Amino acid sequence: MASDKDRIPFRVTPMLATLVREPFHKPGWIYEEKYDGYRILAYKEGERVTLVSRNGNDRTATYAPVARAIQQLRMRTLLLDGEVVAFDSKGISRFQLLQEGSRATAYAVFDCLYSSGRDLRHETLQIRRPAAESAIDKAEALMISRRLAENGLEAFKVAKQKGYEGVVAKDLSAPYIEGRSSKWLKVKGGKLRYVGKVGTRFNENTLASLHQKFKPLVQSKPAFLDPPREKGITYLKPKLVAQISFQEWTADRKLRQPVYLGLRDDKRPEEVQLPAKGTV
Repeated sequence: MASDKDRIPFRVTPMLATLVREPFHKPGWIYEEKYDGYRILAYKEGERVTLVSRNGNDRTATYAPVARAIQQLRMRTLLLDGEVVAFDSKGISRFQLLQEGSRATAYAVFDCLYSSGRDLRHETLQIRRPAAESAIDKAEALMISRRLAENGLEAFKVAKQKGYEGVVAKDLSAPYIEGRSSKWLKVKGGKLRYVGKVGTRFNENTLASLHQKFKPLVQSKPAFLDPPREKGITYLKPKLVAQISFQEWTADRKLRQPVYLGLRDDKRPEEVQLPAKGTV
């Protein structure tokens, strides 16, 4: 239980990185691995630990090993920001492994907003990151987020070579700003990801036209991450862009109620960005 003196006197919504198209380097910024995981704010209030998702949902029971590891930390009060992740055999974080529960989870910590009664939100990242490193030390199931290189362009090369999700660049002079901010910027590695299948709003003419376009693009292996496990799938080279409407994202990052609207000839696959909901 948490006594009054152990209670953190505020709750936060996470600081979010803004997507940029191209890698860059800025003096006074750090460049971390972008994880393919589940964003979690971890509140330690005495013996009580609460893990809260980006949307404010309690995930303490879901990631109980992480909660137990945080409970063992020496600080009585602590608020950490990071991502719960699961790694494949090559050390690459995979959201699908996290969903399946087939691998041990770790909490990749990249910020500390409160420590031993001290509010750090208005301090610079130059101060907050060492506080995070000191807080978790070498605790089991906890890790500090990986810094890839001093130079941003080199960091992106490292991420691409190793197959990471991308890079998150952070301004060391910035305080913690709730919501979307230009003080954190993310550059993704450009990998395609399977997000579902659509079987609505096709007529015979549409199917015949698509068949002609698909034939020269057939290949034996998928060009995207986390392919479905169904049999009889025909894979294509990623050369076409379709317009799909959908209701929302499901918990496992798939499209809910997708509807085919047609092909786009004004966009390349590498230019596509995924919205929160609506049309992709």
